[in-house]
Amino acid sequence: MTQRKIQILSPTFIDSVTLPANQDLNQLFPAAQPLALEIGCGIGDFIIQRAAQQPTTNFLAIDIYNKGCYKTCRRVDESGLTNVRVMRMEARYLLSHFGFADMLTAIYINCPDPWPKKRHLNRRLVNHTFLTQMLYYIKPSGDLYFITDVEDYAQQVAETFPTIDGYSNQLPSPYTLELAGYPQSKYMRRFLGQGLPIHFQHQQRQADFVLATENVPAIEMGFRNRHTLEG
Repeated sequence: MTQRKIQILSPTFIDSVTLPANQDLNQLFPAAQPLALEIGCGIGDFIIQRAAQQPTTNFLAIDIYNKGCYKTCRRVDESGLTNVRVMRMEARYLLSHFGFADMLTAIYINCPDPWPKKRHLNRRLVNHTFLTQMLYYIKPSGDLYFITDVEDYAQQVAETFPTIDGYSNQLPSPYTLELAGYPQSKYMRRFLGQGLPIHFQHQQRQADFVLATENVPAIEMGFRNRHTLEG
């Protein structure tokens, strides 16, 4: 059953349909600051905390679900934060249409859909191709955080990073079950409260690494990726 689409009138929300091709996303904010991207903002728990921690960074929070975007916008508006904008869009579509080299100071991927069934594993967002693409969009010494509550997803991604030139692990191990100062979403807190672990990974693009445009893998359109999302 298709859920009713909630109209989002918040000034925090950016309607992607109205954006011109090759829009500079940082121009959507009132101040010119480094730009970070959260992929899968849920209901806004993480982005509210991170944006408050880092007021001199602009945060673009995206999600494919209308209701999540609505709730995130409402919370951002209530907080008074001006360094957050929300878009309803799939990550690969966003970057293929509005991305350019070295545009992001950080990428946060918090608990993406793990597609747990074996026949669906190829639908997972974070794979070799995706991580290679991110090296083009992240600035030198920029950060990439991957967080999941699914151990085999954490292992898969941890095993992938060493096969890609350009990343530097910022942790003493491939992943950790605690990351000081990292905001916890409601989803993370619920899992931790049940005694279930959250797996944190933190990588940086090496300062001297350059990924030439011609070597950037083609964007793979996601399983749920559409220009206009319904429901």
